[in-house]
Amino acid sequence: MSAIWKYFTLETTTSSTAICNLCKIKVSRGGSSVAVYNTTNLIKHLKNHHTEEHEEFRQAKQKKDEESKKQLTLPEAYSRHEKLPNNSPKAAKITEKVLEFIVLDDQPLSVVDNVGFRRLMEYLEPRYSLPSQKYISETALPEQYSRVMTLIEEQVKDAQSMSFTADIWSSAVCPMSLLSVTVHWVNPQSYDFQNVVLQVKGLCGSQTSTSISTVIREMLGKWNISLKKVHTIVRDNASNMKKAMDDLGIASLGCFAQSLQFVIHEGLLSQRSVSDAVASARKIVGHFKHSPLACTLLEDIQTELQMTQKRLKQDVQTRWNSTHQMIASLLEQKRALCAYAADHNLPVKLTANQWALLEKTMNILALFAELTRNISSSTSTTADVIPAISVLERLLSRQDDSDTGIKSMKTTLLQAVNRRFGEVQDEPLYSIATLLDPRYKDRYFTRKDTAKSAKDALAREVEKMEEILQRTSTIVGEPAAKLLCLEAARPSTSTSQCSLSSLFEEILEEHEDPTAGRSITSTSSQIQTYLAEQTIPRSDSPFQYWRINQHRFPALAATAVKFLCAPSTSVESERLFSTVSNVIGERSRRLTADKAEMLFFLKKNLPLVLK
Repeated sequence: MSAIWKYFTLETTTSSTAICNLCKIKVSRGGSSVAVYNTTNLIKHLKNHHTEEHEEFRQAKQKKDEESKKQLTLPEAYSRHEKLPNNSPKAAKITEKVLEFIVLDDQPLSVVDNVGFRRLMEYLEPRYSLPSQKYISETALPEQYSRVMTLIEEQVKDAQSMSFTADIWSSAVCPMSLLSVTVHWVNPQSYDFQNVVLQVKGLCGSQTSTSISTVIREMLGKWNISLKKVHTIVRDNASNMKKAMDDLGIASLGCFAQSLQFVIHEGLLSQRSVSDAVASARKIVGHFKHSPLACTLLEDIQTELQMTQKRLKQDVQTRWNSTHQMIASLLEQKRALCAYAADHNLPVKLTANQWALLEKTMNILALFAELTRNISSSTSTTADVIPAISVLERLLSRQDDSDTGIKSMKTTLLQAVNRRFGEVQDEPLYSIATLLDPRYKDRYFTRKDTAKSAKDALAREVEKMEEILQRTSTIVGEPAAKLLCLEAARPSTSTSQCSLSSLFEEILEEHEDPTAGRSITSTSSQIQTYLAEQTIPRSDSPFQYWRINQHRFPALAATAVKFLCAPSTSVESERLFSTVSNVIGERSRRLTADKAEMLFFLKKNLPLVLK
């Protein structure tokens, strides 16, 4: 940039005039467009009206010209073309960024051998030598994995109670099965809900309960996580997973989202009238999916009807949410489809009754879809299950005039819900978590006996927590480390500066009944006070409620940290495998299980570190 701009300012980058900083006069930049603007008029203005500044500008320009003409020494010229040593800080940083690109964008490790990528790196930094695939795989990847693992380990070790999600995935392009374990906990200081991928490990041989339990035990051992710290494991509903948790002696829960899927298939899509209408809809969508001509004709009709051009969505029969999306796309294009059917053949034609049935089916599926989205969020916990079921039961049991033709469908759905979730309120892992969620408390229990049993179970848990707190602190609710600092700050009773208040406290401590602070009356009073207060809005965070109220209800808050760390679904583990096909695809089918484990671990945890 010219030194003249030290004395002039532009209102915008495309302004035809420049403002003199000394006299505030606007001076033309010359030329008729941005491409031909110059600084000649600006220099003349400085020379004619500001002599001293012009001389300063002239000297600065002369110095700059001399420096540009200065000939480089031989070492300087050579260094500009010399390759960076592989162990230099800049080369190491570039290699680290290349690995981040591979991990975060699901690129194969072999991308470093691609001609286009190598040419790009050569252009961006000619002195950098791009390492081979072997170096990335054998050296850079393990080093990055080790660094991130150390950082995650620092976070996990401070967790007081942890819950896990577990899921198994098998590759369709190579003989590989992987077990993923995600850990969830509530930070005891900030009360933030956190989760990271703990490990993804290859399963050899049959996926028996013994092999699964062995792998999970090895995972926990690798991370130095005691079984006593494990609150629960949320798994899929397969019998081998359930038995594996039983063999480990760990409490486990089935995935709530998967159970909801079973309810929909058993109570809704199994209905003969509904399944026939959905099958017909599937044939219509398939007709346009497999015929480019039919698809083009439909788009022309959409344009004529002044509708947005949209393609119909094909469903996957094992995924009910895709069926919901397919029905929604059909109903949205109903006018265009009817116009198409008037002049062209369709494999089947939907009757008026079937259209009405599909619309009502979509409305019910939309409710399940919304519920599934809520419970599948990253902050959803087991506390959300009982309220969700209670709302679902009330919705399905309510009858109105709009239910004509689907009353039996709703009845069947309600029966499926009762069959799948009839004993949920009797499960302490769900009921206690619900009580400890300030958004729900005891308001969503449908039976008085289950509500009473849940409160009794909560009282027992709080009593246990009070014992733990009293063992680790002399003032309930204060961390032991903080209390040690307080003790160090107190004056010694052996000095003449001993205060009367410390003596009073000393005498009280000598005669204090160690069980006084743990009486059932105190526990019951704390629980009753908490439950009697108004619930917070559903949009508020239960974790932040306990952060604010931990000093009012110390034992309850500590119990909430334990029970609210459990997610309601195993979606976090399933989400990990949603990107597996990108990592282990046709280009990476020779990827070994240990390298795949590192890539998955970094894919999910590296963004947390980069933040």
